[in-house]
Amino acid sequence: MNGKTALVVGASRTIGLGLVRELVSRGWKVIGTVRGQGRTALHDLADSSDGDVAVETLDMNDQEQLAALRRRLAATQLDLVFVNGAIADDDLPVGEVPTETFVEVMVTNALSPMRVIEVLQDLVPRTGTLGVMSSTQGSISMNTNGGHEVYRASKSALNQLMRSFAARHADDPRTLLLVDPGWVQTDLGGAGAALTVEESVPGVVDTITAHEGEGGLHYVTYQGDTVAW
Repeated sequence: MNGKTALVVGASRTIGLGLVRELVSRGWKVIGTVRGQGRTALHDLADSSDGDVAVETLDMNDQEQLAALRRRLAATQLDLVFVNGAIADDDLPVGEVPTETFVEVMVTNALSPMRVIEVLQDLVPRTGTLGVMSSTQGSISMNTNGGHEVYRASKSALNQLMRSFAARHADDPRTLLLVDPGWVQTDLGGAGAALTVEESVPGVVDTITAHEGEGGLHYVTYQGDTVAW
């Protein structure tokens, strides 16, 4: 064991579950969150982990649940808080997107992850890391093909909000990460995506650990490359 503890928000399946598995394999203790009360693969992993994995319930769009999680973790030092999870909408021009869909995507992909960071940040020590799962689709300068306009906008908003957080905490020595996991075979990425979870996740964790103690804000891929804003 390396003595470090991580919280992975959105860990019931695919990339989030993979992150928990990978971190545990590297000696971390991990708290993973799931929505709802149903049993998930994360619960099975926790049962077989000899105490290295704990499960918490959180719908990150629910501020009361987030506040309750903060109270439950009040005595826990988190060396890493990493917010995973996002939703996509139909690939429509923005003028055809229903208002309620736009709001749902923006809240889930941008506002809620930053609320998690804001609410839980004081549990992370000066040597720790605060990270969110972003995407190269959030890069404005790299958007040469269009498509998936609201999803792209939500990830750009997430990036901007994280940059604002960094600006407000300019003297904070903690590391802040925006990580692109690549195009992964998940419900969001689709079966035709280029990477499996098993191919993406080790790189995500490599990138997280490579920046430990470095400080500053980094927008990077799972391979450690810097992404253009």
